[in-house]
Parts: sequence; C-alpha cells; structure tokens
Amino acid sequence: MKFTKMQAYGNDYVYIDAINQKLSNLNELARFVSDHHFGIGSDGMILICPSEVADFKMRIFNPDGTEAEMCGNGLRSVGRYVYDHKLTNKTNFTVETLGGIKNIELTVENGLVVNIKANIGKPIFTPSLIPVNTTKKEFIMEDVTILNQNFKMSSLSWGNPHTVIFVDDVANFDINKYGPAIENHTLFPKRTNVTFAQIINKNYLKIREWERGTGETIGCGTGCSTAVVIGYRLGLTSNKCTVEQIGGPLEIEYIPDTQELYMKGPSYPVFESEIDVSHIIGK
Repeated sequence: MKFTKMQAYGNDYVYIDAINQKLSNLNELARFVSDHHFGIGSDGMILICPSEVADFKMRIFNPDGTEAEMCGNGLRSVGRYVYDHKLTNKTNFTVETLGGIKNIELTVENGLVVNIKANIGKPIFTPSLIPVNTTKKEFIMEDVTILNQNFKMSSLSWGNPHTVIFVDDVANFDINKYGPAIENHTLFPKRTNVTFAQIINKNYLKIREWERGTGETIGCGTGCSTAVVIGYRLGLTSNKCTVEQIGGPLEIEYIPDTQELYMKGPSYPVFESEIDVSHIIGK
C-alpha cells in the first residue's frame, strides 16, 4: 500500500489514495498504520475516496481505528494531496466528509500548491452536542477551577469538542501542568482538545494547543478557529485573524451571517513510502 505522510501546521496524517487502491478492514488498517508510522502528535489516517456528491470523499480515522467526522488541517492537506498526485487539475473543488460537503481553494504558483483555503463549516455551540455538564444554552466563559487555579473556559464543537482559555502570556503558561488536568476534568468526560490563547490585538492571536490523549502539538487548525470564533463572540477579536502557532500562522475568517469558517495556510508532504498490509487487507 502506498501512502503519504503530510503535515499542515499541526495534525500529521497518513494519506492514502483509496480510489486506485482497494482497501478493506479499515479500522484495523488505521490502527496498524498509526502504530507503525506515527510519532507523538500524529492524528490518524485519511483516505481519499470517490464520491457521488462531490469531487472527492474524505474518510478520517483516529489512531485507535475509530472513524472521525472531520479535521480542518486534515481537510486542507487533502487539497494538496489530490493536486500533487494528479487526481485533479482543479484549484477549486469539493470534498465530501461526515461533517458535510466542504470546499477547498488552492493557490498554485509555478505548478506548486503554496496555500490552501478550506471551508470547515459551522461551529456547534449547543452543549447537548458537546461533552460538557451544563444546563446553559452555550458554554462560554464559564468559571472553572483547575488545580486551585481559576479559569474562564469556553467550548464548542467542529464534530469533535474544542475548548479555549484566554491567558495573558501563552508563551510562559504551564501547559504541561494544566493541559492534562483540563482535558480530563469532570466537565469533559470524553476528553477534548484545549487551546490556550493570547490576544495580541483584535486581528492577531497566539496559541498553544494541548491535543487530547497526546500532549502539546505544534498546532491545530480547529483550535485556531475556536479561539477566533469565541473571541469574536465576546467582542475581543475581529472575525478575521491571523493565529500564530508553534508550527506557523494560519489565517482564520469567520462569517457571522452564515457562521461558516474558512481556514487558510500551507500543507507539506513529510514523506512518501509503501508498506505491506496484505495481512490486513488481503492480497
């Protein structure tokens, strides 16, 4: 089986062309690929499949083999993968996901994809769809005490839960102390990503990301998006911001009228290789 490992300022995935390769036992395959070709900070396996309703279909699998709904960074890397591997010559196309049909727009210079803009859809604020214990309609700026420290915490979902906490100095924040404590706090029985964000000005934020079950990562597109959406809802930021991560900046634009959110930034192939998985998918 041929595969490509890609990175998009966080969220490394293994990408597999499932249009020209016949695959089976996908849950076991995802676990095997993750165990053998992923380091800390990697997120799972993404298949590029044919679609009857879009140009391509994206199926995303967690390292434990379960199928996920979507990931913004994962979606952006699909855009570069299909162009680099000549599965399309379009620079504007659609991708079917479990979270709905998404649009991708590529910026190509001298035959190379230098930027990818993806519509990752609408955030979900309804607490019944987010694993937080509250009777309120939205979980925004709630007072929470973690390890005897008081925080104001906000949560929403992009198909998987994300939490943001605004801090005064994100660079010196003890993320290794508070990240796992918040992730496993009783408010979050299913574990969640935690974004620690510092507002530099209304159009510029800095974040550090605690990835559920993994630790600190170089970045997370949906974490960036969560910080901007919550910041905008609170009047702290503009609806269009640059968000600086360890891995690099992402441009985030939230459209309040439609609640659609666009994420723009590059993606990079890490390496390409082949692996014998005949014992899983058959010969």
